[in-house]
Amino acid sequence: MTALPATTTRKLGLVIDLDTCVGCHACVISCKGWNTENYGAPLSDQDAYGANPSGTFLNRVHAFEVKPDTGPAQTIHFPKSCLHCEDAPCVTVCPTGASYKRVEDGIVLVNEQDCIGCGLCAWSCPYGARELDKAEGVMKKCTLCVDRIYNENLPEVDREPTCVRTCPANARHFGDFADPESNVSKLTRERGGMDLMPEQGTKPVNKYLPPRPKDTMEEIDILAPLLAPVATETKGFLGWLDKALEKL
Repeated sequence: MTALPATTTRKLGLVIDLDTCVGCHACVISCKGWNTENYGAPLSDQDAYGANPSGTFLNRVHAFEVKPDTGPAQTIHFPKSCLHCEDAPCVTVCPTGASYKRVEDGIVLVNEQDCIGCGLCAWSCPYGARELDKAEGVMKKCTLCVDRIYNENLPEVDREPTCVRTCPANARHFGDFADPESNVSKLTRERGGMDLMPEQGTKPVNKYLPPRPKDTMEEIDILAPLLAPVATETKGFLGWLDKALEKL
C-alpha cells in the first residue's frame, strides 16, 4: 500500500463558486482536450456517436434543482473532479504504489505505468472522482494540469489548470491553500468555503463556495454605465447640424 506524506510544502487546489457556475460545460470540454493531448494516456471514448456512448472524463458538471424553504426553486450546477484530499483513501489502498500524493504541492496523481486497473482507488473514493479508461485499462483522474502549471514555455497567465483558464463565468479559482494570503484562501474565508462531505474525513483541499441567497442580493444594472451620456453638449459637425436643423 502507498503511504501519504506527513505534510506537503504547498496545498494546490481549486475553489469552485456554485453561485457563479452556469453549467456551460466549458471546463469539461477543455479538460478533455488538454488531458487527451498531453499528460498520460489519452482519454478514450467508446461508441461516441452510437446508441450507447461512453467515455473517460476527469471533470463533470451535474445540475440539481433545489427548493428552499422560502422563495422560488433554484438550479445549482455542481462541477465535480478529484479534490486532492490531504487524507486521500485512494492513495493508501493502491497495491502497486501507482497512486500517490506529491510532497512538493499536495497534488494526487497516478503513475499509469504502475497502474494495474484493479479499481480499488475508485471504490475507496467517496466522491466518484476516478474513472477507469477502458482503452488503456488504467485509472484516470484530475491532475490539476500538473504538466501545464509548471510549464515555463507557456505565458505565465496560462500556467493554471485549463478548466480555470477556460471558465467564462470565472467560477473556478486556482491557488495555494497553504498560503493564507492566496486568492483561494481569501475566497474561502470571505465566502464561507465548504468541504464536500466532510464527514468522510478525507480533508479535501478543493473548496466549494455556497450559492448566495437571491432575495438579499443588491440589484445591479450592468447596462447603466453604457447608457450614461458621454457628452452634455454636441460639438463639431453634429453640433452645426443640430443648429441648422433647429432653424428649419
